[in-house]
Amino acid sequence: MSKIVLVTGGTGLVGTRLTSLLIEKGCQVRYLSRNPGKVSEVESFSWDIDRQTIDEKALDGVDYIIHLAGAGVADKKWTTQRKKEILQSRTKSTEVLRSALANKDHQVKAFISASAVGYYGWDTGGVWKKEDSRFGDDFLATVTKSWEAEVDQVEKLGIRVAMLRIGIVLSDKGGALKELTKPIKWGAGAALGKGDQYMSWIHLDDLCKMFIHALENDTIQGIYNAVAPNPVTNKELSKLSAKVLGKPFFLPNVPGFVLKLALGEMASMVLGGNRVSSEKIQNDGFTFTYPEVEPALNDLLTK
Repeated sequence: MSKIVLVTGGTGLVGTRLTSLLIEKGCQVRYLSRNPGKVSEVESFSWDIDRQTIDEKALDGVDYIIHLAGAGVADKKWTTQRKKEILQSRTKSTEVLRSALANKDHQVKAFISASAVGYYGWDTGGVWKKEDSRFGDDFLATVTKSWEAEVDQVEKLGIRVAMLRIGIVLSDKGGALKELTKPIKWGAGAALGKGDQYMSWIHLDDLCKMFIHALENDTIQGIYNAVAPNPVTNKELSKLSAKVLGKPFFLPNVPGFVLKLALGEMASMVLGGNRVSSEKIQNDGFTFTYPEVEPALNDLLTK
């Protein structure tokens, strides 16, 4: 697979690992970056989302685009300004790419974009959510719906488009698992809120392989849930993490009001949950290396 792949958000948790796997497969990877001079490992081109500008050479020879860019939803408290950044970092970045593709001769065959299971809403209980399920009415659902609407505009240019609604990414390099295991490593592990909220997770390697699967297969088009086949509850994930780390797990659940005091509206991300189906991507030929959470945790926490 000797292709040129342009990646946005390439220096993030997912982008870094995905870059390594693409290079292993013989691909040439390029980044779009606000500070291309700071990225030495990969050829990088500049773009400015606020000014809606992009280096016109960035698309030269590009076969595929993987769009991961977006401000981290859990990085800072959700002030009015931060909410604006979370939304516009996704919609305006997509708009820059669509405009560049519309106004330049190119050979881009597919546009693969990140999305999020937040589309379904804060807390949908134990009901299985599939790609055609109704969207939620909260902040992240609204962001995701607007984001996907912008990506849909790319398809109107005659480019194959696929969107992966990503769940909770498990990695030993950062993200949710690192935060979850901090108190566990100190012997202070506990479930959050009621603990029965579903967490639709995916191992980082499976997620990156899914992006590559979407690139390589022309049949992959439209929306796909990027989650492992077997979601677990918050309590199950915390308890299994403690087991793998050889740490006790006996403290009472952390009350929801405590998390709301600490995190504000953002607490809804951990107090709520979704039970999301991966059936569609599996039916389209994707095989998970880590369909069950305990082997995934063993791989990530015992290195």
